Parts: sequence; C-alpha cells; structure tokens
Amino acid sequence: MIRQPSGHRLVAATGLHKGDRNYQQDQVEILPHPRTQGCVLGVVADGMGGKSGGRKAADQVIMTARQMFDRYAPEQDDPTLALRQLVQEAHLMIKLTAIAFEEEPHSTVAAFIVHPDRSAAIVHAGDSRVYHFHQSEMVHRTLDHSFVQRLINEGQITEEEANNHPQSNLLIGCLGTQQDPPQAVHLIDRLDIGDTLLACSDGVWHYFTPREIGAVLASLPPREACEMLISKARHRARGSGDNLSIALVRVEPAA
Repeated sequence: MIRQPSGHRLVAATGLHKGDRNYQQDQVEILPHPRTQGCVLGVVADGMGGKSGGRKAADQVIMTARQMFDRYAPEQDDPTLALRQLVQEAHLMIKLTAIAFEEEPHSTVAAFIVHPDRSAAIVHAGDSRVYHFHQSEMVHRTLDHSFVQRLINEGQITEEEANNHPQSNLLIGCLGTQQDPPQAVHLIDRLDIGDTLLACSDGVWHYFTPREIGAVLASLPPREACEMLISKARHRARGSGDNLSIALVRVEPAA
C-alpha cells in the first residue's frame, strides 16, 4: 500500500496459480518505483514453448521490466516510450535465449505504469489483457493480438463465440517470434478514486465477462478479488485450465 499527499493510496495485489498444467509458465510482478513514491509498474507475462522454454521467456519479460523501471524517471520520461522499450528489449532477450538453449520460447506481456498524479500508461502484446474499471464499470480493455480477435474486428464472430472457437489460442503477435511484436499502448489521463487496473493472462479472463470481473472488483478488496477470480476460473475450467496470473492496482482514498 502506497499513500500519497494528494489524498489517495494505491493498493496492489497479485495472484499466480499453475491451474491444471504440469508447469507454471506465467510470471507476474508489481514493482514500486525505487526513487519515486506513488509510482508502480504491474506486469503479467504468459510464457509459451514447453515447460522450460515458456518459463524462460516469461522470466526474461520480468527481468527486462525490472531493468527498465529502475532507470525510468517518472518526472521526465515518456511512459509509452518506456513500455515500448520493455516490449522490444524483452523480445530481443527471448530470441537470444532461444539461440542459446535451442528452444522456441515465446511470451505475451500486459503491463501498466501508474504515476503519483494518477496518470497511467498501458502496453500489451499477445492475448494477456489489461482492464481499466471504474468501480464495477469497464472503462477500457486491451484488444488481443489473436486470430479470433481479428475475426471479431471483422464482424465474423461475436465475443461469446470467440471463447469457444477452436483456434481461440492462436496468436498473431507476441514476443520471441521472428517478426517484431506489436506494441499497443494506451494512455489514461487520470485514474479516479475507485478505479482499478487489472492485468491478467488468458487463463483468467477466458472464463469471465467484463461485467463479472467488474462485480468482483467492486465488491472485494484487491487481494480477495484476486483470490476470487482465480478460484472461480479454476472451477469453471473443469480440470482443463491454463496457468493463471493477475496484477491488480486500485486507487483508494487515503483515509
């Protein structure tokens, strides 16, 4: 929990579960800035490429995020540029890992930076998502770099049909591939009291509508909300669930 002179505090929580997989390939982290109070970075990385390859890729994302945030100066640096650098540098490190270990590691990334003035920036590549909620209402969410999202954009299928599509796990952009990853960024001028930023892997969001996620976020404190979302996703997966990861930051009154 981080208190601010401006009358708000940031309350953060993370959740991580291997689901019904044999190995945990997701990684998640929320980092307070080393020099600026009230500035935080949240990151979710969903690794792909076998038991060791996927985890190596996700580890590279987290390591790169730490390095980027350590040199980041909130008062003067452009957050979208910093987040783009995070994506590109992690992508290059994952490709180097693939050469060194003769594997094909890939990873998604969903990340956000929150500043002391409550402005925020979001980046994602792949199908890990960042949601912005005000109380229970969804304000914004990232759009997946996936085959089914392309079909949704073209009007060929609905959001509901996408979840049950046989190619719902096919990505058209992520880190570690031969092509440069997408770097979709989004700026938030100011988070209001009661706003929540939620980054999560597809092992979580696949089992919920935005309305359901909003209801959980509005009714529970951050840590309990993470636990509830993971528990419900595990139940709905019925023994076939993916790894699950969540990074959550909520703006609350200082009092």
